[in-house]
Amino acid sequence: MCVAAFAWDAHPRWRLVVAANRDEYHERPAAPLHIWENGIIAGRDLRSGGTWLGVNPEGRSVLVTNYRVPGYPQPDRPSRGVLVTSLLGDADPMRIPIAEYNPFNLFRADTGAAHILTNQPGDTRLAVLPGIHGLSNGGYDEPWPKTVKLCSGVTDWLAGPADNVTALFPALADATPLAETANEGPEPEARFSSVFIRDSQYGTRCSTVLAIDRDGRGVIVERSFDAEARQTGIVTINFAWPT
Repeated sequence: MCVAAFAWDAHPRWRLVVAANRDEYHERPAAPLHIWENGIIAGRDLRSGGTWLGVNPEGRSVLVTNYRVPGYPQPDRPSRGVLVTSLLGDADPMRIPIAEYNPFNLFRADTGAAHILTNQPGDTRLAVLPGIHGLSNGGYDEPWPKTVKLCSGVTDWLAGPADNVTALFPALADATPLAETANEGPEPEARFSSVFIRDSQYGTRCSTVLAIDRDGRGVIVERSFDAEARQTGIVTINFAWPT
């Protein structure tokens, strides 16, 4: 997952809204959004067994983005996707070890609180205040233009009727390069700078929208794409959180 925007406790109807794209090598096998045997609702990385974004009907939601640091990722470190599945389970976000993983940003929400976790530049765990926030591949407090653009799309959706969650997909499909990020340093080169990445080797594999209202009614929708950026599937799953 390379870019995500989320609205936490920022709307009269919606407790949580998430719009996110997963960017990955097209050759890496993955299963689309489905209900796992343990009740988790998520896609699945078929190489390491974890996920990039998921929700648990017991009242937890987690997503992760990689954090660009020279020299990483290192193949001997545990999968960040397994960290997501642990936090979708009973793992305590304030206590789970995070230093051993490749660099990441992570968002976790439950029925009463939300937190950002990152291990860059050190172990950091922050409570999320009500509002609209974004995560990409750099510091949480240094949003990249693609993150700002996606957050703007979520803001616009919440300012309207905010009833049709699929109306968030156009913001996730924006493939306009943001050339001002093409520079030296950790920010992405121009071909990876857009919200939606079209690239035959490494690009946007799926777009996901998640929305949970104040009564705990939730829906998660995933659209998947091939190496030519053609949509190959769509999955919609409804669920309920405890209130």
